[in-house]
Order: sequence, then C-alpha cells, then structure tokens
Amino acid sequence: MSTVETTVVTVLQARTARRRPPAGVLAAAAWLALVALAALLLPLLPGFDPLHGDFAHPSAAPGPGHWLGTDAAGRDVLQRTVAGARASFTVAALTILVGLLGGGALGLAAGWFRGPVDKAIGFATDLLMSVPSLILVMITVSLRGPSLTVIGTLIGLFTVPHFTRVVRAVVLSLGERGFVQAARMIGTAPLRILRREIVPHVVPVALTFAFTATTVAIVAEGSLSFLGFGLRPPEPSWGGIIAEGRTALGSAPWISLAPAAVLCLTVLALNYLGEQLRSGTPAAAKPTTPKPTAPKRPATKGVRG
Repeated sequence: MSTVETTVVTVLQARTARRRPPAGVLAAAAWLALVALAALLLPLLPGFDPLHGDFAHPSAAPGPGHWLGTDAAGRDVLQRTVAGARASFTVAALTILVGLLGGGALGLAAGWFRGPVDKAIGFATDLLMSVPSLILVMITVSLRGPSLTVIGTLIGLFTVPHFTRVVRAVVLSLGERGFVQAARMIGTAPLRILRREIVPHVVPVALTFAFTATTVAIVAEGSLSFLGFGLRPPEPSWGGIIAEGRTALGSAPWISLAPAAVLCLTVLALNYLGEQLRSGTPAAAKPTTPKPTAPKRPATKGVRG
C-alpha cells in the first residue's frame, strides 16, 4: 500500500471513530429508550393491570408469570414498576416544561436588558432558591391533595432559577460577540436579534441542562412518594413501591429492589448523557496525552588539557 493510500485509510478511520458514539452513550440511550417504550407501550397490552392482586401468590419470588415477583398483596412488581415509570416521566416532563419556559424567558430578559431588569430578576431567583423546596411541596400536597400535575409544576417552579442563570450567562456572553454587535449597528429590531441570533445558541445549552433537571425531578418525585406525599396507594410510583416493600426486605427484597434498581439506572443514564453533552467531546474520542519525557542533554565535547 502506498503512502497516499495509507494516509487516506488513516483519515477515514479517524473520522469513523469520531462519528461513532462511545459505548457508554449507546448503553445509556438504550436503557432510557427501553424504559420509555415500556412505560408507553406495556400499559396498552391486554391484561396489564398494576392494581390487580394475585391472592394465590402473595410475595412470590421472581419467576415465570411474575418476572419480578409479587408484593404482599399479590400485585405484579414488574407491572407496578412500569406504571411507576409513567408517573416519574410525567413529573419530569412537567418540570422541564415549567423550568425551561419560565427560566428561559427570565434568563433572556435578564441577559438582554441588564440593568434594573437583571437586578430584579436576580433578586427574585435568589429569593426562590432560598425557599426549602421539598418542604413547600409537602405542605402544598397536604393542602391540595396528591397530584402529578401539582408535584411536577411545583418542582418545575423551583428549577426556574437554575434555568434562568444558565440562560442569562449565555445571553451575556453572546451580547459581546461580533455578529450580535453588527446586527445592532445596522438597526435590526431587538426581537429579531433575539429570535435569529441569540435563541439558536441558547437552546442547546438549556436542553443540556434539562438532563440535570430531569434527574432532579425524578429523584424528588421518588423521595416525595417514599415519604407519603406522592400518589396515594395503591397508585404505583417508584418511591411508593420502595416504601411499600421496605418492611419485607428480609423475606421479599425484590419488592423494593426492582424499582430502586430501575430508578438508579435511569438517573445514572440521564446524568451520564448530560455530562457527555456538557463536555461536548465523547470520552472515547478524546486524544490521549503523551507522557512527558525527560529532555535530552546536549552533547558536550571534552576539553583537552
């Protein structure tokens, strides 16, 4: 093979390696797709009923017919775990919707107008961040009753300050860029600059932060359900199922371990994908740093006596 052919093959291999996502990204995406598809499609199958109890097999070990076992009331743990995923994803979707829209709008306003508007929005976000979020959610749920809409909206409200700060930082940085300054100099309307020059650069950063907000929402919903401030039993949620099985950890650990494992793996996958998006470069594609070598001593000629 000639030198030119070798160079071409090397370049093609390097491009292929850059385009191929690392195995961790593929595994995390596959897990999230599996959980999401199960939550969407399995409830459509005939015979799917997470509230139905098989009284002939209470606390049955995992096996054919009940692949993740049953709880003390004979309810299928797999079906209840899948139904719990729907509750967690619903809360996460509401959280992202409220946080992204509210925080995005406030961040754009603070970063674009600056001055008194920036100070007022900054004071409001600092004030909201000082409120103990979970305690306020517990109080609201106690007064209005448990509801996924209420829980998701409240958790989303407490993510608004974080989205605001992320978007504001991006807008402040973009405001000093040449293409934004040029658009201002030629008299482009501010709304047009925001729509065409600012928002397209803000959206990827905000969506990347949305992965972190999703994990916060899922963990918060699970914690509230575990403490009894989520969906009322027997409605399934990951935290509620874990709480129901904690009294039988010695005799039937699968009741709590199955939803706990799914919850942990889902949060881990979301965190990993968010970290990869923030870094901008897949871990497998990062070049290795060569080890430093000691400098060679210059050769010295001997001096004749």
